[in-house]
Amino acid sequence: MNIIEPLQIAIEELSKLPTIGRKTAQRLALYILKSDKDSVANLIKAVTDLKEKIKFCSVCFNLSVDDTCEVCKSPKRDKSIICVVEEASDVIAIESTNEYKGLYHVLGGVLSPLSGKGVESLKIAELVLRVNEPDVKEIVLALNPDTEGETTSLYLTRRLKPLNKRITRLPTGLPLGGDLEFTDHATVGRAILNRIEL
Repeated sequence: MNIIEPLQIAIEELSKLPTIGRKTAQRLALYILKSDKDSVANLIKAVTDLKEKIKFCSVCFNLSVDDTCEVCKSPKRDKSIICVVEEASDVIAIESTNEYKGLYHVLGGVLSPLSGKGVESLKIAELVLRVNEPDVKEIVLALNPDTEGETTSLYLTRRLKPLNKRITRLPTGLPLGGDLEFTDHATVGRAILNRIEL
């Protein structure tokens, strides 16, 4: 069946999103087509605002609308603990547990030679500078328990150990090869509370 060009283009663009296959993209495109103009305008504005208004925190590289994110600005956060995560989506997962009260550091990925991600492409140098601050006492490595996450945790442990700070990690109760982002809140919360020393 021939699909008219504007619909075909919308389907192709939507199918580029993670976990969205062609069938789902087609359903979404048809839903948008059936929606009223105000709903479509609101969707377009929301997507545009994502790109125009959200940036990365200059301190921890979490998502922010300002130069410094809400977590880094908050006087209620424990400034002695930095939780190191792969992506901002991991911050959202940990924050949803309401168990962790420290700061974050978003690496922007993990070490992955096959994907061309080396030390220089991650926010590791910035992490080392932050950990060198006298107020910082503990680093929590909360990377995904897959091969690349484990490799990155091992590298960070070796790199940070000489700074004489407490280094902990989430216990392996998290599923091996799993994503922190997709783990239920209770499991992530327990993992934060029961982190282990490295």
